[in-house]
Amino acid sequence: MRAHEAGALHADIGHRGPSWLRPPGDVNDVVPALWSSTARKRPDGVLEVGGVALTDLAAEFGTPSYVLDEVDFRTRVRAFRDGFEGFDVYYAGKAFMCTTVLSWIAEEGLNLDVCSGGELALALRAGFDPARIGFHGNNKSESELSRALDAGVGRIIVDSFTEIERLSRLAAERDTVASVMVRATVGVEAHTHEYIATAHEDQKFGLSIAEGEALEAVRRILADDHLNLIGLHSHIGSQIYDTSGFEVSARRVFALHARILDELGFRCPELDLGGGFGIAYTTQDDPETPARLAEGLRGIVEHECKALGIPVPVLSVEPGRAIVGPSMCTVYEVGTVKTVALDAGASRLYASVDGGMSDNIRAALYDADYSCTVASRRSDAGPVLGRVVGKHCESGDIVVKDEFLPADLAPGDLIAVPGTGAYCWSLANNYNHVPRPGVVAVRDGAARLVVRRETEEDLLRLDVS
Repeated sequence: MRAHEAGALHADIGHRGPSWLRPPGDVNDVVPALWSSTARKRPDGVLEVGGVALTDLAAEFGTPSYVLDEVDFRTRVRAFRDGFEGFDVYYAGKAFMCTTVLSWIAEEGLNLDVCSGGELALALRAGFDPARIGFHGNNKSESELSRALDAGVGRIIVDSFTEIERLSRLAAERDTVASVMVRATVGVEAHTHEYIATAHEDQKFGLSIAEGEALEAVRRILADDHLNLIGLHSHIGSQIYDTSGFEVSARRVFALHARILDELGFRCPELDLGGGFGIAYTTQDDPETPARLAEGLRGIVEHECKALGIPVPVLSVEPGRAIVGPSMCTVYEVGTVKTVALDAGASRLYASVDGGMSDNIRAALYDADYSCTVASRRSDAGPVLGRVVGKHCESGDIVVKDEFLPADLAPGDLIAVPGTGAYCWSLANNYNHVPRPGVVAVRDGAARLVVRRETEEDLLRLDVS
């Protein structure tokens, strides 16, 4: 369903909250499945992450701040690396990247997926091995492709006939051969928001299998001396909780594999199944473990290959959100609190915080749900239905649409929102000329800044008039 342009205020959620939201027995409790593994509430109600009290972190680094749990991040990386043993695992950098995170990824043995010249520049600055980088994007410029070729990027996922021609010419100019995959559009309607579903026909990504575009792309690449086809790529969307969509996708991609072998005499050595594995943002979400996901995908692939009589190719996946999403939370300070009367005697508590859609635009873009907790103290008050909103000049500037908050919530309290590692910093913006927050990594009781907070001077420096 499309998100309403005015935001969740106009969504059909009912005045007393959505059906899945239940009043807590204790408003101070947190749901462990929504938080990073080291997050815990102290007896005084202060939330700790990585052994660091968020009250201390806020005092040192300010609010809002993204808080990145290094132990949790590395644990999730290892779970995908080990659970998908035998696969090539690429971390989807678009979810969140900084040089520190890229060093963790490299140390833990994962590859990296980028989708713009800026992301590639950051990866190269971090010293990431270019041979372990895959380069996505539906409109890579000549300068971006040139940088990828000059750096020795391991694989470029081509998305159009125009790009095939462009890349061939640039490779010829350099007297080199570019290793490429063809992004195939499989025509799958994934069960997710339409803006993050990427495999149906009527959208910008890939070359259609049904229309014969993917096969024609393969034919052109195989006939080109400066392009080396290493496989096919498909991606069905994001925030996917089961493997049913992958089953339909794999069936269609392997049918293309078999046709390429029959008609062109070429066996595609690799298949990338994409990523998009979901996480728990609220109690209504129930994601699978990496090991279970890998088991399901292996079974699908082996079944399809056996049915078609073709060998199992090298497989790769691209988790991003499923790694960094739960590893980060955002801490805000409450600025104002008001109670709004609704009909039928209901009411809602509105807590305005010092961030909003500039640091987390997903609620406005995708109607995304989040949870939260008071992070600075314990409350003995009962729970009331609340909404956490930002400071921006938009009624749709909502951080948490529905959550039970303590009735005594007051200005100066800290609120922490879990599950903000994926796409929140990446989509952050300067609406209303609000500087973007910094990112603070925590581990073993120590906190260190890994991405500096923007300042007003940073914003003004761009204004050349």
